[in-house]
Amino acid sequence: MQFIDEVRISVKAGNGGNGCISFRREKFIPKGGPDGGNGGRGGSVLIRADHHLNTLLDFKYRRHYKASRGEHGRGRNQEGKSGKDELMRVPCGTLIKDFGTGDLLADLTRSGDEFMIAKGGKGGKGNAEFATSTNQAPRIAEPGTPGEERELLLELKLLADVGLVGLPNAGKSTLISVISAAKPKIADYPFTTLTPNLGMVYYREGRSFTVADIPGLIEGAHKGKGLGTQFLRHIERTKVLVFLVEAVAKNPKKDYKILLDELGAFDENLLKKPRVVALTKKDIADEALIRKVKKLSFGRGVPVHCISAIAQEGLEGLLQDVWKRLEKTVEVTRLKERK
Repeated sequence: MQFIDEVRISVKAGNGGNGCISFRREKFIPKGGPDGGNGGRGGSVLIRADHHLNTLLDFKYRRHYKASRGEHGRGRNQEGKSGKDELMRVPCGTLIKDFGTGDLLADLTRSGDEFMIAKGGKGGKGNAEFATSTNQAPRIAEPGTPGEERELLLELKLLADVGLVGLPNAGKSTLISVISAAKPKIADYPFTTLTPNLGMVYYREGRSFTVADIPGLIEGAHKGKGLGTQFLRHIERTKVLVFLVEAVAKNPKKDYKILLDELGAFDENLLKKPRVVALTKKDIADEALIRKVKKLSFGRGVPVHCISAIAQEGLEGLLQDVWKRLEKTVEVTRLKERK
């Protein structure tokens, strides 16, 4: 399935139905009073989050959404039928923005979250509503009001507990394919991963978390170079970051700094997230190099693991540290909610 995480669409709520001008005309009541009914309400446009969806692909092929209008009022005080609402379903984690102003209108993070993005127009009053003691035969009725119309930008940010970040070909796709059921494309050249991949990691009994494999970053990614900002936003919702750095790189600490600089330039808050460093490709490094990189420091309190996803070495310790940091973020969140 093609991954689409940003689309522009237009929505139009239904217009309200017009009120009716009508008078009773019965056999023995030749000059009856007004009996024009009110117009029906126009349908609204609603957006609902659905956990079964993981891409905005459907919106690539259909860009215009319109709810039906309300029916006009009729004689004998019959009100027009209300228009049918238009319901749009989006993946959890979708931001709804006004395309013109950029204002955030809604952030749908949980399945079932719903937002009315365009309200239907009101139905107009029929002439029966205007009858008074001094005007018993009004010949006026209201037109229905127009439904709201908007241009929107839908932006998807993946909802994952853990984000895997690294330079191209650092081994992110291999790692996620080993620790989860995700099956990304894997090859020995840069930019194999062109879309984010999500996987569920079953760490131990009763303990699981979601992990996102973010396409490789390069210097200048925050300015749009390489795959750039197109995917950096998917890291924003993660709770823990795992930095994958090749153990066989010429300068692992320099590669790590590149990643930190790019994340910080995009959003400084990303640098506040708990992090773990995984030195990858241990299977192709000699013992002397492994001893050397194990002594490297990547910051105070940042655990470092030398791993091989292919040989499945060092993964247990890595997942254990990731889980500890996930538990801590949950505890912090609960304390904040209590306050």
